[in-house]
Amino acid sequence: MGGLCAVGYLAVPVLFASLEDRALAGELAGTMFRLINGVGLVCGGWLLTSGLAIDGAKALRAWRSWLIVLMMAVAAVILLIIQPKMAALRAEAAATGAALSPGFGRLHGLSSGLYMLASVAGLVLVAAGRRER
Repeated sequence: MGGLCAVGYLAVPVLFASLEDRALAGELAGTMFRLINGVGLVCGGWLLTSGLAIDGAKALRAWRSWLIVLMMAVAAVILLIIQPKMAALRAEAAATGAALSPGFGRLHGLSSGLYMLASVAGLVLVAAGRRER
């Protein structure tokens, strides 16, 4: 959750505020989002695996597990579907010297909304605290 917030709500806004080259800022932001979404998949997998090891099948019925699955699904969609499409549109615009297409803006908006969904889900998990044993 710390990494999710640090990248999406601190580092990336600072990049765009500090760098005059918006293309470079976007490239660096994309790299950070790829990395943090990969970290999210690994951490989510670890949390689910440890939950299963501790609680067995009971973990599959826990709301926390399903929230983690949601967060992992969001990370996977952003990492494996949206970001590659955005990168292709960015490369196409750079190759032709054209401005970014409206499709890029739509994908960016979708990605931002999904990232916010994952952030809220993570905050719910943090706010709920550890579960009772």
